Amino acid sequence: MSRRIESLFLTGPAGKLEAILEEPEVGEPVEAALVCHPHPQHGGTMHNKVVYRLARGLRKTGCVVLRFNFRGVNLSEGEYGRGIGETEDARTALEELRRRYPDLPALVGGFSFGSRVALKLAASDGVLTRVIAAGFPTKYPNHDFVYKVGIPKFFVQSTNDEFGPKPQFQEFFDSLPQPKQLTWVEAENHFFRNGLDEYEREISRIGNLRGSAAPRIA
Repeated sequence: MSRRIESLFLTGPAGKLEAILEEPEVGEPVEAALVCHPHPQHGGTMHNKVVYRLARGLRKTGCVVLRFNFRGVNLSEGEYGRGIGETEDARTALEELRRRYPDLPALVGGFSFGSRVALKLAASDGVLTRVIAAGFPTKYPNHDFVYKVGIPKFFVQSTNDEFGPKPQFQEFFDSLPQPKQLTWVEAENHFFRNGLDEYEREISRIGNLRGSAAPRIA
């Protein structure tokens, strides 16, 4: 039996949201994952290659994955919401994922701007079990919300991320409360150029840590 792949529209707070739901390549889903894309005003969409690799890496470990376009992106209605509206879009998508898979544990992940949205959602949602933040941009102001995230936080960062430089990011990570984990992926830039295969393997490794706390890796 082929895995389920569905294109759909969600009813978001600013209008319809374009989305894709994909079940695992093999077997029944064992976890539900919401994945958020990079900045809407800088070309970010759910088809971004880092987002796609994040989704595929999780599917390989048994996750059903819902990707979606934030308001104003491609076929999603509305206008850029300065991160606040996008967090509400993500909340809508998470509610739909839970409605479809009510018995599965749920995680949220994101890349770049999407990692900020994922962490904001994790800071305010009491049901999520863990969060994966790839390419978290420490050069953006205001990181206070991250300190409110009590569930396991998995960070995956390029060694040459221009928006989250290694010394600055390491200092930020060290200041965060447990549980947390950080992995550096050898890559050329923020988009994990020439490091995407390693990045995807790391996502799958994290996916397979299902149910475990996140030990710190400096």
